[in-house]
Amino acid sequence: MRLLPIKDPERSWRHIKAQWKKDAEGVGEDLAAFGGIAAFETLTAREGDNQGLYHLTDGERVHAVCQVRRLLMSRYTAPALSARFVNVSPIYDLGLADTADYAQMLVALFSGVVWLSRDALSANHIRFLLKSPGDSQFFAALKAVTPFSPFSRFTIEGALIECSLKEATASSPAAAVS
Repeated sequence: MRLLPIKDPERSWRHIKAQWKKDAEGVGEDLAAFGGIAAFETLTAREGDNQGLYHLTDGERVHAVCQVRRLLMSRYTAPALSARFVNVSPIYDLGLADTADYAQMLVALFSGVVWLSRDALSANHIRFLLKSPGDSQFFAALKAVTPFSPFSRFTIEGALIECSLKEATASSPAAAVS
């Protein structure tokens, strides 16, 4: 799965919403009943080219959407990425996909944000707001300090993941692979 920018927010959101509506109606649910949908819809309607809207896709379907912004925050000396307004396809909320698939999708979404921090939206710090505190269980292993971890700091407080990335150097294993 890849995390990609939503190029034309209004049109793309209509397409995503139609796909998700079909998924919800397939099990007798109404997409409008999903709380985060309205907040994301407001973001897609805003004027301007870059609202920082992204979608996680496998090429056939959209699994999640979120907003990722590069911000200056007083607690950091350099820009940070803020990922929030995470919405997932109803296939996850309605149990059409199992917990392992849900965890894999959330980890792919987080990995996409980490990739953005190393590429298009250069930042050394990430604030990732999960859908709920219960989702933090899928990231608990990342709190362990290991030599090959890309993080110099990784904390989870409720539904908020905050992490700082190690500086990429030519001698690090991660830099040698790329």
